[in-house]
Amino acid sequence: MIRRVAVALGERSYSIVIGNGIDDEIITFMREAGYSPQGMIVTDTNIEVRHADRIVKLLERAGLRSDVITIPAGETSKSLTQADRIFTRAIELGLDRRSPIIALGGGVVGDLAGFVAATYMRGVPFIQLPTSLLAQVDSSVGGKVAVNHPLGKNLIGAFYQPDAVFMDLDMLATLPAREIWAGLGEIIKYGIICDADFFAWLEEHCAQVLALEPAAAAYMIARSCEIKADVVRQDEREGGLRRILNFGHTIAHAIERETGYVRYRHGEAVAIGMIGAAQISEEMGLLSAADRLCIEMLIRAMGLPIRAEGVTADAMYADLFHDKKTVGGRIHWVLAEGIGTVVVRDDVPEEIVRKILSGLSS
Repeated sequence: MIRRVAVALGERSYSIVIGNGIDDEIITFMREAGYSPQGMIVTDTNIEVRHADRIVKLLERAGLRSDVITIPAGETSKSLTQADRIFTRAIELGLDRRSPIIALGGGVVGDLAGFVAATYMRGVPFIQLPTSLLAQVDSSVGGKVAVNHPLGKNLIGAFYQPDAVFMDLDMLATLPAREIWAGLGEIIKYGIICDADFFAWLEEHCAQVLALEPAAAAYMIARSCEIKADVVRQDEREGGLRRILNFGHTIAHAIERETGYVRYRHGEAVAIGMIGAAQISEEMGLLSAADRLCIEMLIRAMGLPIRAEGVTADAMYADLFHDKKTVGGRIHWVLAEGIGTVVVRDDVPEEIVRKILSGLSS
């Protein structure tokens, strides 16, 4: 069964195609898109050996020649240095304004390839083929593309929507367990921020979710995409509502920076960040102790960490002020008012933040 989720953004609208065996969907789209005959696939060292050759041959059937450029796997590749490598290869290949750049990989590949697509010749077609659970439910949808800077994550980037997103669930079969757990961090987030029923479904189907049983996987990925697509439809450029998607991310980005982007997967850092955000919410009188405990229990049940090793509260606190959600020296926190409801607050006292960060660090 193939599921489709529409991201309704006027002339920038596109579809997310979700299912097993979606090769024909990809071929049909590429044939009808009117692209130039030469394109580029950006992938990483982990994904290249598993999927690149097959995707090259698939695109050839659609009439597209595609050169493959491979980056080292890992967050450290989300850099201007790697972007420059891709720009150089695009110029060498003679890619033009109708030459598609295809992201084949996880969130790092998608963010980097999207940044290049947004800026090369002031914008060329961009297609997402996310291979990780985390990328499928989060970074491949919504048009945020970026690279990191030594002083902070995702500080150099743009809003640039893909032409299409194709989520082949067969690719998840090759994922290590840790990569599955990392994706579950973002999935849990969607339940917390705006869908209590989905949160309850995750609680009730924990075993099926962890096993990536086909029906459960298809449902949770599609529901996550539906929630994000609806938020993006209402606030594409993060002027207000879209901020709720950052629940747990303020602390997560500080954890990632302090651990060099290598100790924790993004979804793992988000899980710890959500623990912290829930605790701050309780301290602020917004969230009941019972709901906070439910959040912590589900995060634990999904195999995710609840404390950060190798960080200090003081260092994390300093990092918060390099986050994009800090405006005029005030941190804009996404806090839970209950499971399924969040609010943005910029009046969290420093002593509460430091107290929670101290409890999260070890």
